Amino acid sequence: MLQNTGKLAGRTLFITGASRGIGKAIALKAAKDGANIVIAAKTAEPHPKLPGTIYTAAEEVEMAGGVALPCVVDIRDEQQVGEAVLKAVEKFGGIDILVNNASAISLTGTLQTPLKRVDLMLGINLRGTYLTSKLCIPHLLKSRSPHILNLSPPLNLNPIWFKNHTAYTMAKYGMSMCVLGMAEEFREQIAINALWPRTAIQTAAMDMLGGDGVGKQCRKVDIVADAAYVILSQPTSYTGHFLLDEDILREHGVNDFEPYAIQPGHPLLPDFFLDEASETLTQKTEQHGATPASTPPSSASAPPSRPIESTFDVIRGIINADLVRSTQGVYQFDLSGEHGGVWFLDLKSGSGSAGCGQPSDKADVVMSMDSADFSKMFSGQLRPTLAFMSGKLKIKGDMTLAIKLEKLMNSMNKAKL
Repeated sequence: MLQNTGKLAGRTLFITGASRGIGKAIALKAAKDGANIVIAAKTAEPHPKLPGTIYTAAEEVEMAGGVALPCVVDIRDEQQVGEAVLKAVEKFGGIDILVNNASAISLTGTLQTPLKRVDLMLGINLRGTYLTSKLCIPHLLKSRSPHILNLSPPLNLNPIWFKNHTAYTMAKYGMSMCVLGMAEEFREQIAINALWPRTAIQTAAMDMLGGDGVGKQCRKVDIVADAAYVILSQPTSYTGHFLLDEDILREHGVNDFEPYAIQPGHPLLPDFFLDEASETLTQKTEQHGATPASTPPSSASAPPSRPIESTFDVIRGIINADLVRSTQGVYQFDLSGEHGGVWFLDLKSGSGSAGCGQPSDKADVVMSMDSADFSKMFSGQLRPTLAFMSGKLKIKGDMTLAIKLEKLMNSMNKAKL
């Protein structure tokens, strides 16, 4: 891991979404140098599902050696952002670094994404980043070494990164477009760059998206914090770059990345928006038993005569009233390939039911995939996260319910399908 050099001592960092996750990790890394940290985030009271508040983060910053200023900020609210900026200037005398970290995510298709969710993602990711930058820039221009760092991906127009979640991609790319434009607009005045992880990072958002067991496929937030530290230690002339955490750390002498892994030695899940990740994800899904996208099943390895029926036999043996009460969702599976067809799983009424055909009630979640992958996914041979991120599994509807289904898959794996 990267050692601190003291280069951020006395600097003032304004970090959005710093109450947890990557934002807090960057704050703590800078705090070790004795930096001033403005924790600009919404969480003032403990959240029932998410860890940390602006006040608990402030305590950690102070314990690490920094000076903290917790501010309740919804970055969609111009008045709240403006007041937090003024508080930072009054307390610390100015702002040297802005880290635009706050973000919202919904990996849903166009018809499955409510406009309220679209507005949330565009409001936080794009408008919030633009607004916070706009209000901080007058103060950054007075700093001796000003920086803006956006936690956003390279601008990659490969359609694979749009087709399953167009709204999220537009919103996230909005943050990157701020880098592209502002870096040129303020060249030689402010260093403005983007940072993105090469692999999945274990955060509360990732746990919600990936479900149980996704953590061992991730790296710790520390790798992003270390990479951010390197970037923020550069001169103002270092600007306009779209950087990956692993690449920037390699350039600065870090060659051992195992300490960053949640489970050292375990294969890592590549992050979104990287073409190499798309190829790697496809390889990983096939290594974990998925059917190649354009390769027909060979007769030598043909599945049993009743593979889907057999899977649902096990499903029916596992579902019960308790599972129905804890899930409250109806699933539809649109299967293609050799054993194609429509199947359903009702975990909303009675003691649950499952079988062939359309569900009697409208499905809350529709999953589309190759029939050869379906049984493997339910038996634990194929990770749903890998299948989804590579495009082999398409999900329409309630993503939270889709994640709940992974618990049933884990039960089936124990049943040794």
